[in-house]
Amino acid sequence: MAHYKAADSKREQFRRYLEKSGVLDTLTMVLVALYEEPEKPTSALDFLKHHLGAATPENPEIELLRLELAEMKEKYEATIEENKKLKAKLAQYEPPQEEKRAE
Repeated sequence: MAHYKAADSKREQFRRYLEKSGVLDTLTMVLVALYEEPEKPTSALDFLKHHLGAATPENPEIELLRLELAEMKEKYEATIEENKKLKAKLAQYEPPQEEKRAE
């Protein structure tokens, strides 16, 4: 009987430890999010890992793609800015739209 109480006491201590450190709340929130997903993911374990921040180690190719994406975003922003400047410059040389219609 004493062995049963000791195991139960350890179990209760561990449960309090998990509750105190916020593990139970976090697990509950992630499991609720999984439950509320309209389309269940193919891998519940991957869903949990992703939402707990324990993603699998990064593939080097993924890092290269992220760098390429960052470069492309910079080029895109520069192109948008250049486009605005060129439109403004072009507007200086083109007659207003109303004058074109009158002709």
